[in-house]
Amino acid sequence: MLIAFVRHASTDWNVDGRMQGRRDIALSAAGRMEALRWRATFANDEPIDWLSSPLARAVETATLVSGRAPRIEPALIEMDWADWEGQRLDELSARHGDAFAANERRGLDFRPPGGESPRDVIARIRRWLATLDARSPIVAITHNGVLRALLAIATGWDMTGKPPVKLSPATLHRFALSNDGTLAAREWNVPLERPLSAARSAPQPRPPAPSKALP
Repeated sequence: MLIAFVRHASTDWNVDGRMQGRRDIALSAAGRMEALRWRATFANDEPIDWLSSPLARAVETATLVSGRAPRIEPALIEMDWADWEGQRLDELSARHGDAFAANERRGLDFRPPGGESPRDVIARIRRWLATLDARSPIVAITHNGVLRALLAIATGWDMTGKPPVKLSPATLHRFALSNDGTLAAREWNVPLERPLSAARSAPQPRPPAPSKALP
């Protein structure tokens, strides 16, 4: 099964570098224009099953890109930043000092107070992937926290140290999902503002671990 993931278009909080989490922030005017430009990328593709996170910024992106209302999938929602939503990483680092740095070093077990850890996000994405039985290719509009979870699932990255792939904005990430639940990356960072057939595959990360490598 082929499935592609796209981060929603821009919001004002993205520009400010603020953690949005579950806060239901709408696209900015610039973000709406981005999504409309992305639409041309899919104009000649075969039928696609469009899915979206329930948050407005993702739903609006999917609607503008596909020209129709997407199917809402709760599992695609952003990581919950709880008490830290609306803040920037530099602000959090300055306020919490060594405690914040120690939390970051926990990798998959990093957790905002009252929020989700990346390991939690991975668990819900894996549960959702196990339910999929699609006949058409899927394009899922989601969030950065979910994309990082997918990167961890596909490569075995434990979210400590440098990621094996730098995820770029305004790009699509393609995967193949096997019957046993293994998620294999096909292409990273396919630009959305030119035909996908003209885009070269992104450099592959270091040899990936099977998706079941992470507990």
